[in-house]
Order: sequence, then structure tokens, then C-alpha cells
Amino acid sequence: MSSEKPVLYTYWRSSCSWRVRIALQIAGIEAEHRPVHLVKAEQTSQPYSELNPLQQVPSMVINGETLTQSMAIMEYISELKPDCNLLPASPLDKAKVRMICEIINSGTQPLQNLSVLKKFSDKQEERADWAKYWITKGFVALEKALKNTAGEYCYGNKLTLADCCLVPQVYNAVRYYVDMSEFPLISKINQTLEKIPQFKAAHPSNQIDCPE
Repeated sequence: MSSEKPVLYTYWRSSCSWRVRIALQIAGIEAEHRPVHLVKAEQTSQPYSELNPLQQVPSMVINGETLTQSMAIMEYISELKPDCNLLPASPLDKAKVRMICEIINSGTQPLQNLSVLKKFSDKQEERADWAKYWITKGFVALEKALKNTAGEYCYGNKLTLADCCLVPQVYNAVRYYVDMSEFPLISKINQTLEKIPQFKAAHPSNQIDCPE
């Protein structure tokens, strides 16, 4: 790995940025954090658009290369630090971890993303109802999947990329008033993960751009 410190373009409450921050913490990779204020639309600026044409966070400059999309970044982190076991060695185990990740990353989170909410409605109440509906739908599927995979964490008793994805999505669920009593397994795993130092360090409240 290059001696130059990686740069993570992030936003304190972005769940996609948050999951990458968790992966970096678990892998022990120190990165410079450069905030991109989504509400102020800094992601649409010309310099950032050249870095990330989709105008999203996170983006990461590492080893002289620019990566976008949280799953791609996290898998790269896992490859750089294989001893962290963020992805299991077995092809089947690896596929199942990715399955859990994608229930969140592809099937849930994009539907409640800020850009989608803004396009859907100008009314905050309608946005909140929309987000709650899709997170609840995603969590119904996730709860069923975890019953077949979970131990102490999402996949057995070792931290994986699935855990990196879970905690930020639960935060969003609570933010949009999803009834978490309907999802006891998700809630139990989340409560366990929130106590782990690496997850605490990556929390939005501990980020340099978090409002006071």
C-alpha cells in the first residue's frame, strides 16, 4: 500500500460513507476525511463531479486511484487487509455476506436516499412516509435472511461487510420512525455492534463535519 494517506470524501450522516468509515476502522487504515455537504449540494460542484460523475459520496483516493461506490471501496479495503476477514474465504460464505449487503445496499438504501426523496416530493411528511415504507420492506427481507446466517453478528461470529452495512441502515430506520420492535434480530445485532470501538469511531456524531 502507498505511504500516502488515503482520502475519503464523506458526509457525516451519509450511510454509504458511514459503512466505508466502519470498514476502514476495522481494517486499521487511517484516512484523511474531506467532508462533502450534501444538503448544500457540494457534491454537484464541478471539481467533485469530475472526481465522482454520479455526484454521490463516498469517493476514495487510495494508492493513486479514485474509487466510487461504497461496496467497491469496502471490497478493496478487504482485499488490502485480508486478515480482517471482512469477506470470508469460502466462495459460498462470501456470496452470502454479499447477499446481506445487497439487501441493504441495492434493495433498501437507494429508495430512501436524499436525492430520491427530493425527487419524490417537496413535502417532508411525504418523504418520511416513503422512506419508512421502503426501509420496512427491506427489513422484512433482511430479518428473514439473518435468521439463516446470524450468530453474534450478521454472518456468524466474525465481523464482515454485512455488519458495516447494517448499523447505518438501522440509524436511518430509527430516523424515519420504523417500528424496530418488528425486527428483533436486526435490533439485537445492531445493539451488539454499536458497542464495538471501531463502530463508535465511525458514528456520525464523531465526524469532523457533524453539526454541534
